Amino acid sequence: MTGFGKSGLAPTRRAALTLIGAGALAVGGIVPARAAAGDDEVLTEAKVLRDPDTPVAGNPDGNITIVEWSDYNCPYCRKLEPELRQVVQDDGKVRLVMKDWPILGPVSVTAARSALAAKFQGKYHQAHDAMIGVSSRLTEPRINELLAAAGVDMDRLKRDLTGHAKDIDAILKRNNEQAEAFGFHGTPSFIVGKYRVPGALSMAEFEQVIADARKAKMN
Repeated sequence: MTGFGKSGLAPTRRAALTLIGAGALAVGGIVPARAAAGDDEVLTEAKVLRDPDTPVAGNPDGNITIVEWSDYNCPYCRKLEPELRQVVQDDGKVRLVMKDWPILGPVSVTAARSALAAKFQGKYHQAHDAMIGVSSRLTEPRINELLAAAGVDMDRLKRDLTGHAKDIDAILKRNNEQAEAFGFHGTPSFIVGKYRVPGALSMAEFEQVIADARKAKMN
């Protein structure tokens, strides 16, 4: 990641590069975490890892954090989801931060806003799982059908979409700013510990980069 230092996430490219270990570079797709100059206000540890409005899965007290930027209409996100969850479950010490990044059109925005609105009734994860688990491209009627089937109170959802519109849009804005600052160009994209992962990995590759991230954390 844009390296952890005493003051949080180091904002400069030079600082980030000094914290990259050789082990992670051996994994396909792993590149040094980078932040452009001036991104220090966007890529703070609190905003990237500890945003209280961003849903978390896995072990909330885990010793390694994976941050995922995803889109519900992204076929690669859908394919990866069960494997990533399996890795997180098997490891037992991974904290998974889930950043909705709807970049594939208006329906993706509707899906992301609906999932975040479901959070206000304690149903974010049910909404997320329902939408990320389908094999076909989402439509607005399909979103409503999936969420209702997942136990989301649709009347309350509509109220929360309106009543919390500014809060939801602010979360999506923060997620987008962070993804752009890290130089991500598509979904899924990840930060694993101190490493930037712009794309999907296999289960074995995720396990390897998690191990590398733990080693880097100890150094």
